[in-house]
Amino acid sequence: MRNFLRLWTGQVFSIVGSSISGFALGIWAWEMTGKATPLAMVGFYFMLPMMVMSPFAGVWVDRLPRKIVMAISDIAAGIATFFLLVMFLNGRLEIWNIYIAAIINGLGQAFQWPAYSAAMSTMLPKEQYTRANALVSMAESGSQIFAPILAAALYPLIGLRWILVIDLSTLSLALFLLFLTKVPPVNRAELKEDQKGSFFSELAYGFKFVFQRKPLLHLQIGFMLVNLFMGVRGAFATPLILSRTDNNLTLLGTIQSASAIGGLLGGMAMAAWGGMRRKSLMVTLGWTSFGFFGGVLFGLARSAPLWLAASFLDMFFMPLANNGNQSLWQSKVPPSLQGRVFSVRRLIAMMVSPIAAAVAGPLADKVFEPGMAHAGSLINQVFTPIVGSGAGSGMSALALICGILGMTVGIYGWLNPNVRNADSLLPDHDESQDAQAAAEPSPGPEPA
Repeated sequence: MRNFLRLWTGQVFSIVGSSISGFALGIWAWEMTGKATPLAMVGFYFMLPMMVMSPFAGVWVDRLPRKIVMAISDIAAGIATFFLLVMFLNGRLEIWNIYIAAIINGLGQAFQWPAYSAAMSTMLPKEQYTRANALVSMAESGSQIFAPILAAALYPLIGLRWILVIDLSTLSLALFLLFLTKVPPVNRAELKEDQKGSFFSELAYGFKFVFQRKPLLHLQIGFMLVNLFMGVRGAFATPLILSRTDNNLTLLGTIQSASAIGGLLGGMAMAAWGGMRRKSLMVTLGWTSFGFFGGVLFGLARSAPLWLAASFLDMFFMPLANNGNQSLWQSKVPPSLQGRVFSVRRLIAMMVSPIAAAVAGPLADKVFEPGMAHAGSLINQVFTPIVGSGAGSGMSALALICGILGMTVGIYGWLNPNVRNADSLLPDHDESQDAQAAAEPSPGPEPA
């Protein structure tokens, strides 16, 4: 764990630095334009290239040393930040410059995540996977707590210029610690004939590996559905709170902080606990928790305490599903294949994110809000006794529906033997290698 903690510490600094600069750039963009759409488009320009590039990046992750891949990804992020700094210092920084930086960062993240995940598998024994993944969750949640506070405090004092310099400094520290970290290489000689070949044959094998193993495929389909339903709910969470609290920005910030604190404490609890032996049970419990706390309770809430509780518990239980799933995949997929397989896995789970973002607004603005405002509509008659009436009640009803659908995915996952028995249906990659070695005939005694 000591070797991994060195790598993890560097990533913590990098994540916090990038988060601070991201919030500061958001403040700058708002000051320049006074519009929310340009900020929302930054996420689009980040996600799209990451999703498109992911399957291709996975092949390179398996072909190149993971340490080099992670370094290239960090360097790409540094180039994007340096580009923004140069444009700002020359008085030429514009919104489209931030879009270019988002594209570069998205391409880099397509390589970073599978390389980081696959490196963990070779650096740690499988008994430590859950704890290590919990530390990664803690870093992500912690940055959501401290980065906005630090960005808001530093921006008026030192300005965007020095915040970008801080981002470059934390990135340099991450690269230095990465340089000191020993990441064991993957032996491509262990690959079977159908697992190696041309670039595109290895690309195709990543899809083949997942689709031939029903437990892994069903797990990712479950995550895809949960991401769809809860992604729709997440897209209108902010306007729901504001519309039901008469634009109470203080309460909105408190709820967002409670969510981040829940994720941080959930990761800490998972790191201390180590998780269940049956990772599939962690996944299905996590899916059900997302739906209940993040959807049902959030939609039913009409007061600050319930929104705070729902947001906190939603994120507190998120590591349960994410870490259980990550640990299961790290145990079942041979390290030499994890780059391409994990990239395909991520693509399956995240491909619905743009769909969720696209349909959430029209469903809220064109269907549920008008439906709740019309006394004779079916939506009004069904949901008014449950979520109340007034501005935001339509979004509350939609959140409730998303939560019920999310819980349904969790229940279905437990009823589906491919998900419920995923731990036992597939052997761990080291166990399958041991079994194969045991089955090979003994070469016999050495000749005298």
